[in-house]
Amino acid sequence: MAAPSLYDEIQGIRAQYPPRAKSAVLPALRLAQERYGWLSPDAFREVADALDETPAYCESVASFYDMFHLAPVGEHLVEVCTNISCALVGAQQVLEAFEAELGVHPGETTPDGSVTLRTVECAGGCGWGTVVAVDHRYREPVKAEDVPAIVQELRG
Repeated sequence: MAAPSLYDEIQGIRAQYPPRAKSAVLPALRLAQERYGWLSPDAFREVADALDETPAYCESVASFYDMFHLAPVGEHLVEVCTNISCALVGAQQVLEAFEAELGVHPGETTPDGSVTLRTVECAGGCGWGTVVAVDHRYREPVKAEDVPAIVQELRG
């Protein structure tokens, strides 16, 4: 049996938010990202069509949140919290260690497509900084000297 279309899945979500379909935009965007890996212009059009909205509206919502990817990402995602609590305990050094190990800057993906490095404003673990999310799993506290082992694990 074929998987339901994105449109049909979004209609199921939309039905949970009467009378305002606009309220279903976050779960619809999440669903599209899970399906495609990122939110392309085509994905925004699909979500917009399913919600009777505009692609611009959908993109404006997605661009506000760190969890949505507006460009393709690698097989693995490394996100370093750079908010004040993490910054005070060495987030910059952790970020620089990832840059050195991976050979990319935040917002970039390694040439082999395996790892995307990102910064995030707050990972919500302010008491255990520096917080690093690797494939959406938190590691805390991470120090610069921990980074080579994390990268080796990703590439392993």
